Order: sequence, then C-alpha cells, then structure tokens
Amino acid sequence: MRAIGMDVHRDFCEVAVAADGEVRSGRRIATSPAALELFGQSLAPDDRVALEVSGGAWEIARILEPHVARVVVVSPADTTIRQARAKTDRLDARALARLLAAGSLDHVWVPDEQTWMLRRRLSRRAQLVRERTRSKNEIHAIVIRRLIGRPPATDLFGVRGRKWLSELELPIEERETLESCLRQIAFFDAEIAAVDRLIAQTALASGQARRLMTVPGVNVICAATFLATIGDIGRFRSPRKLVGYLGLDPRVRQSGSGPATHGHISRQGSRPARQALVEACWSAVRQPGPLRAFYQRVRARRGHQVAVVASARKLACLFWCLLTREQDYAFAQPSLTRKKLRGLEHVAGTTERRRDARTASKSRCQAERELAEQAETAYARTVRDWQAAATHKTGASATQGRASSGRQSGKQRGKASVPNPAL
Repeated sequence: MRAIGMDVHRDFCEVAVAADGEVRSGRRIATSPAALELFGQSLAPDDRVALEVSGGAWEIARILEPHVARVVVVSPADTTIRQARAKTDRLDARALARLLAAGSLDHVWVPDEQTWMLRRRLSRRAQLVRERTRSKNEIHAIVIRRLIGRPPATDLFGVRGRKWLSELELPIEERETLESCLRQIAFFDAEIAAVDRLIAQTALASGQARRLMTVPGVNVICAATFLATIGDIGRFRSPRKLVGYLGLDPRVRQSGSGPATHGHISRQGSRPARQALVEACWSAVRQPGPLRAFYQRVRARRGHQVAVVASARKLACLFWCLLTREQDYAFAQPSLTRKKLRGLEHVAGTTERRRDARTASKSRCQAERELAEQAETAYARTVRDWQAAATHKTGASATQGRASSGRQSGKQRGKASVPNPAL
C-alpha cells in the first residue's frame, strides 16, 4: 500500500510516492481531466492519495476516487508545510506523502452533490450582494462629493429616492456614473432574485431548513448557510463539536498549575456561517423567548458585542438539538413561521401570493407572544436558581476557588454558562 502526495497547481501537479519507508519524487502530471484519469488508472486499488485544498482539489479527488482506496483532501493549516524553511513544489508533495504514510493527516469532509450545489449558490449570491453594495456606495459618494446633503427618503434606492436622484443637477461625468451605477444595481437585483428563487425552492424541499426556520429571527439564508456549511449533522457527536467546527468556541490558554484563561473565539470555521448566525441573533434577541433572556444575562456582564456572539453560539447548539432530535423549536410562534413559509413560497414561485389566505388574528399573535414571554421568564428563573445553588454549594463538590473568591475578571466571568445548551 503506497501513500501518494500531490501538490496541485493550475497547469500541473507534482507527485511524490512513499512506500517501504522511503519517499521518492514522481513525474509531473498535467492538471487536465484526461491526464488525471490516465494517472488514476496507473495507480493500485489499495493506494492512498493526499492533496491540499485548492480551487480544483475537489474535481481531482472526484476523478481519482474510483481508482484508489482513499483520497484525502487536507487543509493547509493542518500541515507543517507552511512553516518549512525550504518550500518547493517537489518538497511539498514529498511532505504530504510522508505525512499520509504516517497517518498524521486529518481529511476535510467532502460535501455531497446537493450540499456542494447549495454552497455554490450561496457563494454566488454573496458575491452579487457585495457588488451591488459597491455600486450603491458609489452613488452615496457622488452625493457626498457634490455637497448635496442628506436625501429626503430613507431608502435612497426606493421610488422616492430614485426620483430625487433623477432630479439632481450634476456634472455630466457624475451623471454618467450615477446612471451606470443604477443600471448595475438593476442588473444585480435581477440576478440576486434568480438565485434567491433557486435557494427558496431548495429550502422548501428540505425538512431541515423548514425546521430551523421555526426559530424566531432565522430566515431562509441563515438556515441554508448553516446546512450548506455542516452538511450531515450526524458528523457532530455533540454541540461542542459543532461549535468548534464553526469557530465559535473561545481560545484556551493554560500552562503549568495555573488556571486556564479564555480569550476571543477561534474563528477557525466557516466565516459565512458565523456571520449568518450573528445576523440571525440580531433579530432573535428582539423576540421574546429563552434566547433573549440568555442574551440579556450575558450583556449585563460582558456587553452587547460579546452577548451577540455568545447568543450565536447558543443558536448553533439549538440548531444541533433540533436537527438531531428531529423536532421543531418548542417556543416557536406559529404565526411568524407561517408568514416565513408563505413569503418563501412566493419567492420560489411555487404559488401566487394568497389573497384569500387567513392572516393570524391579533389575539392569536398576542397569545403566542405571551407564551414566549412566559418561556423567557421561566428560563431566567431557572438560571437564577442554578446560580444560587452553585453559589451555596460547599465541600468537595464545590468548584475550587469559585464560591469563595471575590469579583472575577471579564474572562473568568465568561466561563460560567447554563448546563443545558438547547435553551
């Protein structure tokens, strides 16, 4: 059984082979489907191949997988290649082969076809939104450069805002830039709407996405981004594993007999997933429920920014519980969930907007809100009782240095948390 390392470039791949305790360099392989298929046919069925994550790594893995026992795609951050004093393509391939033969490589999870397609759509949507924002910022810059002042409309790109822009007296070059940016915004709006339609259709067909949307403040983009990032929830045995995968776990420093200190979050996971969870928390903490009680408790000690990130971590734990237990959110507001799904169906184009659909009465919405407020109050009471019990605990079962100590620092205060991660 041989271990083969490949250093991938756009035009070629350096190959190294580790067998019988020795590592030797092979010949270069052109980075083309035909050359890679021919290379795969020359390998033995019990061979293993390792390559780093790159633009074409997934396609290379797909071509080689039928010919070998295993293809391992690794993150460059998990190898010691970056820290090597001598770094060449040939040496990188030999290092990958040596690490693979020693069993020291942790492979990156390869998403399935549906997850990969959802990732690409979300990535394309994010790129379109960024480009549209750049065009909007250019129009704002024109208004600032000409000392025009604040527009009369809250939304500069709404009906009133566009009418106001069309009546501005601008030099010809500024007018040309303004009209060009408006055309670009119209183009990006159409492209974003097309991608949103595809994402909405995928979410409607996914029971997991509909389940996550039962949480107040979670929309289709947040649910789709989370599912596209994690793939199969069964890969994570506990909420702690999921939090670490998303990079929402705090950094820990400990040496000798001193206590461990916790710092900022690691940020080692998917950045879009963390951003989606944080944005969802901005809305979720405004709705009555246990999550708002958790946010208010942390904000009272650590401030708003830390509380929002902690709420995002709690929301990730809640998602893990909902998906693994296959249950909807216990404190959901059905009227809000139905409103989300009706809007999602309209975006997906599966049905027309229902004119005859019965809207939830004010009394029903108020009753649902009161139930959520009761759950929030019950959660806060549970936390107070748990903290009081922990404070009065004495003897060998008490946490050393916690019950008898005085005021703690900010990092130490952040160690305390509610035992139940599912709220």
